[in-house]
Amino acid sequence: MVKKLQKMAEKKAASPAGLFDSQLAATVRDSAQQIWLAGLGAFSKAQAEGGKVFEALVKEGVSLQRKTQAVAEDKIGEVTGRMSAMAGEISGRAGQHWDKLETIFEERVSRALNKLGVPSHKDVDALIARIDELSQAVAKLSKTPAKAVNGAAKGSGKPAAKTARKTASAKPAAKRSPARKAAA
Repeated sequence: MVKKLQKMAEKKAASPAGLFDSQLAATVRDSAQQIWLAGLGAFSKAQAEGGKVFEALVKEGVSLQRKTQAVAEDKIGEVTGRMSAMAGEISGRAGQHWDKLETIFEERVSRALNKLGVPSHKDVDALIARIDELSQAVAKLSKTPAKAVNGAAKGSGKPAAKTARKTASAKPAAKRSPARKAAA
């Protein structure tokens, strides 16, 4: 079989077209050989300088990583600042709404207690002040000191203000109607 191929190659080489094919084949072989050698040279050079290139790439990567981390930290700082400001605003608004709600609640409770006949703190303080004024007036009329009148009249030695508080808080309960007592 090999002999047949050699004979065919000799016939082609003898013809003018065969010469052209053999020259083309030789040129292709030479080019392929040069490409192979260039590839081997590139591989050898890459092996020799590969370590240096690798180290340079690592340095560039570290530099790029530092830059991106710095930018990311700046952005995170900005976002954190914005979120803190927004949270502060929301807290302030919520506080205002709670204050309004508290005021409304206090007003409604005060009105409800007033409708039930429960005296307010201001009413009790006004009564105490009035009792103190009346005690002083009685003391002036009787020409005895106020302490002696209060102590002698009650026999307990308690100041007039404390006695007045007990009396003032007991009176509204006594004035309540039976229907209100049952509701309470």
